[in-house]
Amino acid sequence: MSSLQCGLVGLPNVGKSTIFNALSNAGAESENYPFCTIEPNVGVVPVPDDRLHRLAELADADEATPATIEFVDIAGLVEGASEGEGLGNQFLGNIREVDLIVHVVRCFEDDEVAHVSGSVDPARDIEVINTELLLKDLETVNGRIETHQRAAESGDTEARQKLALFEALHEHLSGGRWARTFEPPAKGPDRSLIDELFLLTDKPVLYAANVAEDDLPDGNAHVDQVQAVADTEGAETVVISADVEAQIVAFDDPDERQLFLDDLGLERPGLERLIRAAYDQLGLITFFTAGPSEARAWTIEKGTRAPQAGGTIHSDFENGFIRAETVDFADYERLGSEAAAREAGVMRSEGKDYVVEDGNVILFRFNV
Repeated sequence: MSSLQCGLVGLPNVGKSTIFNALSNAGAESENYPFCTIEPNVGVVPVPDDRLHRLAELADADEATPATIEFVDIAGLVEGASEGEGLGNQFLGNIREVDLIVHVVRCFEDDEVAHVSGSVDPARDIEVINTELLLKDLETVNGRIETHQRAAESGDTEARQKLALFEALHEHLSGGRWARTFEPPAKGPDRSLIDELFLLTDKPVLYAANVAEDDLPDGNAHVDQVQAVADTEGAETVVISADVEAQIVAFDDPDERQLFLDDLGLERPGLERLIRAAYDQLGLITFFTAGPSEARAWTIEKGTRAPQAGGTIHSDFENGFIRAETVDFADYERLGSEAAAREAGVMRSEGKDYVVEDGNVILFRFNV
C-alpha cells in the first residue's frame, strides 16, 4: 500500500517542528515566530517494532527493514484560517491531503516562547483549530448544496436525495460535530458521497500533548484538558515533550539513551508511542517476511486478505497467488526458526480468503 501520511497540526509555537525534527531528522526550521514552516516538510519515519529485530536475528538475515509512515509538518494555523488568514487556505489544503491529523497542543508554560493568544489554554487552542476545520468543511458542503439545489427544484429525484444528504451533513457540522461522526439518513445515498469531499473533520485525530520535561511521564492539568476533549471525540492522547525528544535523538550510545529514559521514568521515547498510536489510529497492522538476505515489516490495513497482503510486496504475489505459508511471530520466536515451526506443525498453509493477522510471518507461494 502507498505510504500513509500523518499531518502535524496546531497553533504556531506549540512544538510541531521540534517534534517533526526529532521524528525525521529532516532539519525542518524551528523558530520562535509563526509561519517559519511555509511549505510542508515530509519525513519518512520507521515504525518501531521490536519483533522485527528479533526476527532478523532468528532468520540470520543480513538486514532488517522496518515498515514506515510519513509525517508532514504543516505550518501553524491561526484564527481566521478558513477565511485565508495567515496563509490559511494553503495550510488547510495541506491538511486535506493527509490521512491522520496529529493535533499538537501546547501544555507547557515558558515565558521565552510566545503564545499566539498570550496564554496557555489547551481547551481554547483546540477549539480554535477545530472551528477553522469545521468552517472550511461547511464551505465545502455549502458548495455541494448549491450544486444540487437547482436540479432538485426541477424535480430530479436523485438530486433531491443528494441535497437532503448534504443539508443533513451541514446541520451536523453547524452543531460543532465532526463529519466523521455523521450518520447518513437511512433512505438515500450512502456515505461514499461524503467520502468524495475529503472533509477535514472526516479524518481521524490523535492529540499530542506537548509538556515540559518536569511533567513527564504523566502530564499536568493542561494535559487533563486535552484528555477531556479527546474523550468526547473518542480520540487518543499521547503525552510527549518535544524538547526531551530532541535530546533523546541526539544520543549516539543506546546505553546512554536508555539511562536518560530511565531517569525520566520512561520505558520508551514519546516519539515511539506517538508513531505506534498513529499506526493504530489508521487501522494498520504489520506482517513480516524473513529470509537470509532480509527480514522485513510490511504495512496493511486490518482485514486485508492474503493475496492483497502479498500485493504490497509485488503485484505478481497477488495476481499469481497460490497460498500463504504462515506462522505467528510468537511461535516463530518460541521455536527459533521457520524450519522448526514447520517441524512442529504450527506453520499453516492459508488460502486466498485468509485474513492476515498482526505479527504473521508469511512465505507467499505464487505463479508468475
